[in-house]
Amino acid sequence: MEIFERMEKHEHEQLVFWSEPKFGYRGIIAIHDTTLGPALGGTRFWNYDSDAEAILDVTRLARGMSYKAAITGLNLGGGKSVIIGDNRTRYREMIFRAHGRAVESLGGRYITAEDVGTSPTDMEYVLMETEHVAGILGRSGDPSPVTAYGTYVGIKAAAEHRWGDGSLEGRHVAVQGLGHVGYHLCRFLSEEGARLTVTDIAPDKVQMVVDDFGATAVEPDAIYAVDAEIFAPCALGAVVNDDTLKVFKFQIIAGAANNQLARTRHGEECHKRGILYAPDYVINAAGLINVYGERHGWDRDRSMKKAGEINWTLLQIFARAAEEDVPTALAADRIAEDRIAKVRHLQRSWV
Repeated sequence: MEIFERMEKHEHEQLVFWSEPKFGYRGIIAIHDTTLGPALGGTRFWNYDSDAEAILDVTRLARGMSYKAAITGLNLGGGKSVIIGDNRTRYREMIFRAHGRAVESLGGRYITAEDVGTSPTDMEYVLMETEHVAGILGRSGDPSPVTAYGTYVGIKAAAEHRWGDGSLEGRHVAVQGLGHVGYHLCRFLSEEGARLTVTDIAPDKVQMVVDDFGATAVEPDAIYAVDAEIFAPCALGAVVNDDTLKVFKFQIIAGAANNQLARTRHGEECHKRGILYAPDYVINAAGLINVYGERHGWDRDRSMKKAGEINWTLLQIFARAAEEDVPTALAADRIAEDRIAKVRHLQRSWV
Protein backbone atom coordinates (compact mmCIF):
# COMPACT_ATOMS: atom_id res chain seq x y z
CA MET A 1 0.00 0.00 0.00
CA GLU A 2 1.23 3.51 -0.85
CA ILE A 3 2.07 5.79 2.08
CA PHE A 4 -0.70 8.34 1.55
CA GLU A 5 -3.23 5.58 0.94
CA ARG A 6 -2.32 4.02 4.27
CA MET A 7 -2.57 7.38 6.05
CA GLU A 8 -5.98 8.06 4.51
CA LYS A 9 -7.30 4.58 5.27
CA HIS A 10 -6.61 4.88 9.00
CA GLU A 11 -6.98 8.69 9.18
CA HIS A 12 -3.43 9.54 10.25
CA GLU A 13 -2.71 13.25 10.42
CA GLN A 14 1.05 13.26 9.89
CA LEU A 15 4.02 11.01 9.10
CA VAL A 16 7.50 12.46 9.61
CA PHE A 17 10.77 10.98 8.31
CA TRP A 18 14.06 12.21 9.80
CA SER A 19 17.57 11.11 8.87
CA GLU A 20 20.98 11.99 10.31
CA PRO A 21 23.29 9.42 8.65
CA LYS A 22 26.48 10.59 10.38
CA PHE A 23 24.95 9.50 13.70
CA GLY A 24 23.30 6.34 12.35
CA TYR A 25 19.84 7.77 12.93
CA ARG A 26 16.82 6.90 10.79
CA GLY A 27 13.53 7.74 12.47
CA ILE A 28 9.84 7.85 11.65
CA ILE A 29 7.20 9.63 13.74
CA ALA A 30 3.51 8.93 13.15
CA ILE A 31 0.73 11.14 14.50
CA HIS A 32 -2.65 9.52 14.23
CA ASP A 33 -5.19 11.86 15.87
CA THR A 34 -4.89 14.96 18.06
CA THR A 35 -8.57 15.59 18.76
CA LEU A 36 -8.20 14.86 22.47
CA GLY A 37 -4.78 16.49 22.94
CA PRO A 38 -1.15 16.25 21.85
CA ALA A 39 -0.14 12.86 20.48
CA LEU A 40 1.76 10.76 22.99
CA GLY A 41 3.50 7.47 22.31
CA GLY A 42 6.83 5.82 22.94
CA THR A 43 9.87 5.34 20.73
CA ARG A 44 10.56 1.80 19.50
CA PHE A 45 14.17 0.98 18.49
CA TRP A 46 14.09 -2.04 16.20
CA ASN A 47 16.02 -3.60 13.34
CA TYR A 48 13.23 -3.71 10.76
CA ASP A 49 13.70 -5.77 7.61
CA SER A 50 12.53 -2.86 5.43
CA ASP A 51 11.33 0.74 5.57
CA ALA A 52 7.86 -0.51 4.59
CA GLU A 53 7.77 -2.78 7.64
CA ALA A 54 8.76 0.14 9.88
CA ILE A 55 6.03 2.34 8.39
CA LEU A 56 3.44 -0.38 8.92
CA ASP A 57 4.49 -0.83 12.53
CA VAL A 58 4.63 2.85 13.47
CA THR A 59 1.26 3.68 11.92
CA ARG A 60 -0.47 0.70 13.56
CA LEU A 61 1.05 1.61 16.91
CA ALA A 62 0.10 5.30 16.60
CA ARG A 63 -3.52 4.43 15.85
CA GLY A 64 -3.56 2.12 18.84
CA MET A 65 -2.33 4.97 21.06
CA SER A 66 -5.25 7.19 19.97
CA TYR A 67 -7.72 4.49 20.94
CA LYS A 68 -5.84 3.72 24.15
CA ALA A 69 -5.98 7.32 25.33
CA ALA A 70 -9.62 7.70 24.34
CA ILE A 71 -10.89 4.58 26.05
CA THR A 72 -9.03 5.28 29.28
CA GLY A 73 -10.37 8.83 29.49
CA LEU A 74 -7.07 10.64 28.99
CA ASN A 75 -6.84 13.98 27.16
CA LEU A 76 -4.19 12.82 24.73
CA GLY A 77 -3.94 12.00 21.07
CA GLY A 78 -2.13 9.04 19.58
CA GLY A 79 1.37 8.95 18.16
CA LYS A 80 4.39 6.68 17.98
CA SER A 81 7.93 6.74 16.68
CA VAL A 82 10.41 4.14 15.51
CA ILE A 83 14.16 4.23 15.10
CA ILE A 84 15.47 1.78 12.54
CA GLY A 85 18.61 0.02 13.72
CA ASP A 86 20.22 -2.35 16.20
CA ASN A 87 18.94 -1.53 19.68
CA ARG A 88 21.87 -3.40 21.24
CA THR A 89 24.29 -0.65 20.25
CA ARG A 90 26.20 0.94 23.13
CA TYR A 91 26.70 4.24 21.30
CA ARG A 92 23.31 5.79 21.91
CA GLU A 93 23.70 9.46 22.79
CA MET A 94 23.88 10.92 19.29
CA ILE A 95 21.15 8.63 17.98
CA PHE A 96 18.72 9.76 20.65
CA ARG A 97 19.74 13.40 20.51
CA ALA A 98 18.96 13.25 16.79
CA HIS A 99 15.62 11.73 17.69
CA GLY A 100 15.05 14.57 20.14
CA ARG A 101 15.57 17.07 17.33
CA ALA A 102 12.99 15.23 15.23
CA VAL A 103 10.50 15.37 18.11
CA GLU A 104 11.25 19.05 18.74
CA SER A 105 10.49 19.87 15.10
CA LEU A 106 6.83 19.06 15.77
CA GLY A 107 6.49 21.86 18.31
CA GLY A 108 4.68 19.83 20.96
CA ARG A 109 2.21 18.02 18.71
CA TYR A 110 4.02 14.80 19.67
CA ILE A 111 5.42 13.70 23.05
CA THR A 112 7.64 10.64 23.21
CA ALA A 113 8.66 8.16 25.91
CA GLU A 114 10.36 4.77 26.12
CA ASP A 115 9.14 1.62 24.35
CA VAL A 116 10.64 -1.63 23.05
CA GLY A 117 14.41 -1.28 22.71
CA THR A 118 14.63 2.01 24.61
CA SER A 119 15.01 3.04 28.24
CA PRO A 120 14.68 6.03 30.60
CA THR A 121 18.40 6.65 30.04
CA ASP A 122 17.76 7.02 26.31
CA MET A 123 15.00 9.51 27.09
CA GLU A 124 17.55 11.59 29.01
CA TYR A 125 19.42 12.05 25.72
CA VAL A 126 16.15 13.02 24.00
CA LEU A 127 15.58 15.57 26.77
CA MET A 128 18.81 17.33 25.80
CA GLU A 129 17.09 18.40 22.55
CA THR A 130 13.40 18.72 23.45
CA GLU A 131 11.11 19.07 26.46
CA HIS A 132 8.45 16.98 24.74
CA VAL A 133 9.51 13.70 26.35
CA ALA A 134 8.32 11.68 29.34
CA GLY A 135 9.51 8.66 31.30
CA ILE A 136 12.52 10.56 32.59
CA LEU A 137 14.72 9.25 35.38
CA GLY A 138 13.73 10.83 38.70
CA ARG A 139 10.18 11.42 37.50
CA SER A 140 7.87 8.55 36.57
CA GLY A 141 10.82 6.58 35.17
CA ASP A 142 10.22 2.96 34.18
CA PRO A 143 6.46 2.48 33.57
CA SER A 144 6.76 -1.34 33.62
CA PRO A 145 5.41 -1.97 37.15
CA VAL A 146 2.34 0.18 36.47
CA THR A 147 1.82 -1.45 33.05
CA ALA A 148 2.08 -4.88 34.64
CA TYR A 149 -0.43 -3.94 37.33
CA GLY A 150 -2.92 -2.71 34.74
CA THR A 151 -2.47 -5.97 32.83
CA TYR A 152 -2.97 -7.95 36.02
CA VAL A 153 -6.27 -6.25 36.90
CA GLY A 154 -7.29 -6.69 33.25
CA ILE A 155 -6.73 -10.43 33.51
CA LYS A 156 -8.89 -10.42 36.64
CA ALA A 157 -11.65 -8.63 34.70
CA ALA A 158 -11.48 -11.28 31.99
CA ALA A 159 -11.68 -14.03 34.62
CA GLU A 160 -14.69 -12.36 36.23
CA HIS A 161 -16.50 -12.09 32.90
CA ARG A 162 -15.70 -15.64 31.86
CA TRP A 163 -16.14 -17.50 35.14
CA GLY A 164 -18.08 -15.07 37.32
CA ASP A 165 -15.14 -14.75 39.71
CA GLY A 166 -12.08 -12.55 39.28
CA SER A 167 -9.88 -14.64 41.56
CA LEU A 168 -6.78 -16.06 39.87
CA GLU A 169 -5.84 -18.42 42.68
CA GLY A 170 -5.14 -21.81 41.13
CA ARG A 171 -5.68 -20.54 37.58
CA HIS A 172 -3.06 -21.62 35.03
CA VAL A 173 -1.54 -18.69 33.13
CA ALA A 174 0.91 -18.99 30.22
CA VAL A 175 3.10 -15.87 30.05
CA GLN A 176 5.06 -15.13 26.88
CA GLY A 177 7.81 -12.52 27.26
CA LEU A 178 9.59 -11.90 30.56
CA GLY A 179 10.98 -8.41 30.14
CA HIS A 180 10.23 -5.70 32.68
CA VAL A 181 6.45 -5.90 32.23
CA GLY A 182 6.34 -9.69 31.98
CA TYR A 183 8.43 -10.13 35.11
CA HIS A 184 6.28 -7.80 37.21
CA LEU A 185 3.12 -9.41 35.83
CA CYS A 186 4.41 -12.81 36.97
CA ARG A 187 5.00 -11.33 40.40
CA PHE A 188 1.42 -10.10 40.70
CA LEU A 189 0.03 -13.40 39.42
CA SER A 190 2.25 -15.46 41.70
CA GLU A 191 1.26 -13.41 44.75
CA GLU A 192 -2.38 -14.29 44.07
CA GLY A 193 -1.59 -17.98 43.73
CA ALA A 194 -1.77 -18.45 39.96
CA ARG A 195 0.16 -21.33 38.38
CA LEU A 196 2.66 -20.05 35.80
CA THR A 197 4.10 -21.49 32.62
CA VAL A 198 6.53 -19.06 31.01
CA THR A 199 8.82 -18.51 28.07
CA ASP A 200 11.22 -15.96 26.61
CA ILE A 201 13.99 -15.96 24.02
CA ALA A 202 16.41 -14.91 26.79
CA PRO A 203 17.27 -17.92 29.04
CA ASP A 204 18.43 -15.71 31.93
CA LYS A 205 15.03 -14.01 32.12
CA VAL A 206 13.29 -17.37 32.13
CA GLN A 207 15.51 -18.67 34.90
CA MET A 208 14.86 -15.60 37.04
CA VAL A 209 11.08 -16.10 36.88
CA VAL A 210 11.46 -19.82 37.53
CA ASP A 211 13.62 -19.11 40.58
CA ASP A 212 11.57 -16.22 41.95
CA PHE A 213 8.03 -17.49 41.34
CA GLY A 214 8.25 -21.26 40.90
CA ALA A 215 7.17 -21.08 37.26
CA THR A 216 7.47 -23.89 34.74
CA ALA A 217 9.51 -23.02 31.65
CA VAL A 218 8.88 -24.10 28.05
CA GLU A 219 10.60 -23.34 24.75
CA PRO A 220 9.35 -20.19 22.94
CA ASP A 221 7.32 -21.99 20.26
CA ALA A 222 5.82 -24.41 22.79
CA ILE A 223 3.94 -21.72 24.72
CA TYR A 224 1.07 -21.66 22.20
CA ALA A 225 0.10 -25.27 22.86
CA VAL A 226 0.27 -25.11 26.68
CA ASP A 227 -2.92 -26.42 28.27
CA ALA A 228 -3.55 -23.28 30.32
CA GLU A 229 -6.73 -21.30 30.90
CA ILE A 230 -5.18 -17.89 30.24
CA PHE A 231 -2.58 -16.76 27.69
CA ALA A 232 -0.72 -13.53 28.54
CA PRO A 233 1.40 -12.40 25.55
CA CYS A 234 3.88 -9.77 26.74
CA ALA A 235 6.42 -9.79 23.90
CA LEU A 236 5.94 -8.53 20.33
CA GLY A 237 2.74 -8.58 18.31
CA ALA A 238 0.90 -10.79 15.81
CA VAL A 239 1.01 -13.83 18.11
CA VAL A 240 -2.69 -14.56 17.52
CA ASN A 241 -2.61 -15.80 13.95
CA ASP A 242 -3.65 -18.67 11.70
CA ASP A 243 -0.94 -20.99 12.95
CA THR A 244 -1.25 -20.35 16.68
CA LEU A 245 -5.05 -20.48 16.73
CA LYS A 246 -4.83 -24.07 15.52
CA VAL A 247 -3.18 -25.15 18.78
CA PHE A 248 -4.70 -22.75 21.32
CA LYS A 249 -6.46 -24.37 24.27
CA PHE A 250 -6.78 -21.06 26.11
CA GLN A 251 -10.13 -19.64 27.21
CA ILE A 252 -8.76 -16.13 27.68
CA ILE A 253 -6.11 -14.07 25.86
CA ALA A 254 -5.03 -11.13 28.02
CA GLY A 255 -1.51 -9.72 27.92
CA ALA A 256 0.57 -6.58 27.64
CA ALA A 257 1.95 -6.91 24.08
CA ASN A 258 0.85 -4.46 21.40
CA ASN A 259 -0.93 -5.59 18.21
CA GLN A 260 -1.50 -9.15 19.40
CA LEU A 261 -3.92 -9.91 16.56
CA ALA A 262 -2.09 -10.51 13.29
CA ARG A 263 -5.24 -9.47 11.39
CA THR A 264 -8.67 -8.16 12.36
CA ARG A 265 -10.16 -11.49 11.35
CA HIS A 266 -8.22 -13.22 14.10
CA GLY A 267 -10.22 -11.27 16.66
CA GLU A 268 -13.34 -12.43 14.86
CA GLU A 269 -12.05 -16.00 14.97
CA CYS A 270 -11.48 -15.75 18.74
CA HIS A 271 -15.07 -14.55 19.08
CA LYS A 272 -16.39 -17.50 17.06
CA ARG A 273 -14.34 -19.97 19.12
CA GLY A 274 -15.46 -18.54 22.42
CA ILE A 275 -11.97 -17.28 23.36
CA LEU A 276 -12.29 -14.09 25.39
CA TYR A 277 -9.77 -11.55 24.07
CA ALA A 278 -8.86 -8.49 26.16
CA PRO A 279 -8.07 -5.81 23.53
CA ASP A 280 -4.36 -5.08 23.84
CA TYR A 281 -4.51 -1.31 23.73
CA VAL A 282 -6.91 -1.36 26.68
CA ILE A 283 -5.27 -3.90 28.97
CA ASN A 284 -1.77 -2.42 28.46
CA ALA A 285 -2.90 1.21 28.81
CA ALA A 286 -1.33 1.70 32.23
CA GLY A 287 2.01 2.59 30.65
CA LEU A 288 0.32 5.54 28.99
CA ILE A 289 -1.44 6.37 32.25
CA ASN A 290 1.92 6.43 34.01
CA VAL A 291 3.39 8.87 31.48
CA TYR A 292 0.26 11.05 31.54
CA GLY A 293 0.54 11.14 35.32
CA GLU A 294 4.15 12.27 35.10
CA ARG A 295 3.21 15.24 32.96
CA HIS A 296 0.44 16.21 35.37
CA GLY A 297 2.38 15.77 38.59
CA TRP A 298 0.71 12.57 39.81
CA ASP A 299 2.45 10.38 42.39
CA ARG A 300 2.81 6.63 41.85
CA ASP A 301 -0.23 5.81 44.01
CA ARG A 302 -2.50 7.95 41.86
CA SER A 303 -1.17 6.34 38.67
CA MET A 304 -1.72 2.86 40.15
CA LYS A 305 -5.27 3.79 41.15
CA LYS A 306 -6.02 5.02 37.63
CA ALA A 307 -4.45 1.84 36.21
CA GLY A 308 -6.84 -0.15 38.37
CA GLU A 309 -9.74 1.33 36.40
CA ILE A 310 -8.68 -0.87 33.48
CA ASN A 311 -10.63 -3.64 35.23
CA TRP A 312 -13.87 -1.64 34.99
CA THR A 313 -13.16 -0.50 31.43
CA LEU A 314 -12.67 -4.07 30.23
CA LEU A 315 -15.85 -5.24 31.97
CA GLN A 316 -17.69 -2.53 30.00
CA ILE A 317 -16.13 -3.73 26.76
CA PHE A 318 -16.94 -7.38 27.44
CA ALA A 319 -20.54 -6.48 28.28
CA ARG A 320 -20.98 -4.43 25.10
CA ALA A 321 -19.41 -7.17 22.97
CA ALA A 322 -21.80 -9.72 24.46
CA GLU A 323 -24.81 -7.44 24.04
CA GLU A 324 -24.01 -6.67 20.39
CA ASP A 325 -22.58 -10.14 19.65
CA VAL A 326 -19.39 -8.67 18.20
CA PRO A 327 -15.67 -9.33 18.83
CA THR A 328 -14.31 -7.56 21.89
CA ALA A 329 -11.79 -5.65 19.76
CA LEU A 330 -14.63 -4.14 17.74
CA ALA A 331 -16.56 -3.24 20.89
CA ALA A 332 -13.46 -1.47 22.27
CA ASP A 333 -12.98 0.45 19.02
CA ARG A 334 -16.58 1.62 19.09
CA ILE A 335 -16.29 2.94 22.65
CA ALA A 336 -13.04 4.76 21.83
CA GLU A 337 -14.46 6.20 18.60
CA ASP A 338 -17.54 7.41 20.45
CA ARG A 339 -15.41 9.50 22.83
CA ILE A 340 -13.26 10.96 20.05
CA ALA A 341 -16.34 11.85 18.02
CA LYS A 342 -18.03 13.57 20.96
CA VAL A 343 -14.94 15.59 21.91
CA ARG A 344 -14.44 16.59 18.28
CA HIS A 345 -17.64 18.62 18.56
CA LEU A 346 -16.25 20.48 21.56
CA GLN A 347 -12.87 21.60 20.29
CA ARG A 348 -10.55 21.67 17.31
CA SER A 349 -7.63 19.33 16.87
CA TRP A 350 -4.68 20.13 19.14
CA VAL A 351 -2.10 22.38 17.49
